[in-house]
Amino acid sequence: MATALYVLSVALWLRRRDPAARIAWTLACAFYLAHVTAAFQLHHHWSNSSAYLETARQTAEVFGLDWGGGLYFNYAFTVIWTADVFWWWRSGLDGYRGRPHWVTVAVHSFFGFMFFNATVVFGSGFVRWFGVASMVILAVAAAGRTRPRFSK
Repeated sequence: MATALYVLSVALWLRRRDPAARIAWTLACAFYLAHVTAAFQLHHHWSNSSAYLETARQTAEVFGLDWGGGLYFNYAFTVIWTADVFWWWRSGLDGYRGRPHWVTVAVHSFFGFMFFNATVVFGSGFVRWFGVASMVILAVAAAGRTRPRFSK
């Protein structure tokens, strides 16, 4: 659900449907936080060491590198997404869109990297194909976004 709502929110934002995009963005973050909470409660029993070791195991399985440092990218992702949701609600629709362009590019580049890795690189089966489809949808939405016209 988090991935589907993430894709929907970005597509809506690119099409300048800001109120709906903000709601989808918020719901996507809420589903993601529920996922993290469930994983830490049910699988890792609130142990950072357990999460680190599982991240290292999965990284070794995919890349042959026994390293769990990717967990800290997930922590950063969690903080950034939560902060971004608060930013959007606090600054309003115009304030969010008016923030520095480099912030938007940095946030969405990092999010794209994280979603690609979570679904395509580390995912399997349906999740992997859903991730590929999501990336294609985002690429099409980004390519077709409305660009401002500049007068001479």
